Parts: sequence; structure tokens; C-alpha cells
Amino acid sequence: MDLNQENIRAQMRKGLLEYCTLSILAKKEAYASSIIDELKAANMIVVEGTLYPLLIRLKNQGMLSYRWEESTQGPPRKYYEITPKGKMQLEEMKAAWNELVETIQTLTK
Repeated sequence: MDLNQENIRAQMRKGLLEYCTLSILAKKEAYASSIIDELKAANMIVVEGTLYPLLIRLKNQGMLSYRWEESTQGPPRKYYEITPKGKMQLEEMKAAWNELVETIQTLTK
């Protein structure tokens, strides 16, 4: 894969990261490392430096809340949870995504 192709993929993934993160948190609360692990397991490669600013922004916009929990394996962990406002945003994103997929499928047939 050439550099341009990788850049295109990276930009597309970055644009979908908020949708994917809210989708993960709609299923269960999670801390940043577990969100990254789940994204990587789905081949959505992301690094902490990309995820943390997103989590902060979503929290500041009222779409996420968090709580601290002591960990037996190191420092306390910040567990993120989707809020009702975040759930509404996720539903809007799902609708927009489905519409976009339908449009692209129509155009690429």
C-alpha cells in the first residue's frame, strides 16, 4: 500500500472514530485502553494520542460522563459512559452513516 492510499484510509478512519467510540460505549462503560483494544480488534487502528482528545471533547459536549475506579493493576482507571445526549448523537450518526452507505452503494454500482 502506498503512502497516499494509507493517508486516505487514515483520514476515513479518523472521521469515523467518534461514531465507533460512541458505539462501543453504548454497549458498556469502558476505560480508554479497553476502547483502543476493541477498536484495534475491529481493524480500526487508533493510538492513545488520537483517542484521548476525542474522549475529552465528547465529555465536554455532554455526550460522555466518567468515573474513577481503583485498579489492582496500576493507577485508578477512568471509566467512560455514554450519556442520554450521547445516545441521541449516536442515533443521528447511525442514520447519517446508513444514508451515506446507501448513497455510495448507489453511486458505485
